[in-house]
Amino acid sequence: MSADGKWKLVVTTPMGPREGELDITVAGSTFTGVARGAMGESEIEGKVDGDQLSWTAKVTAPMPLTLEFNVTFSGDNATGEVKLGMLGKAKVSGSRL
Repeated sequence: MSADGKWKLVVTTPMGPREGELDITVAGSTFTGVARGAMGESEIEGKVDGDQLSWTAKVTAPMPLTLEFNVTFSGDNATGEVKLGMLGKAKVSGSRL
């Protein structure tokens, strides 16, 4: 399976769902891409382990946090979780665009 392509992801946070899009290119055990959401656009890179991708992202609002994503991409669906710093974890779900 390849996570290559465009994805819509939804993070279910304590402050409600947050939607975003990823554009991913896998190269062996790593990937690069672009994340787009309400706070703008940023480049991402991370690790690939089978169908699971992991990466970090920094946000500044509503407070500074480092988000740690672990998401499994299977067919046209994505599921996983994100660590929200000191705020715990949130579920991630998504689909290929």
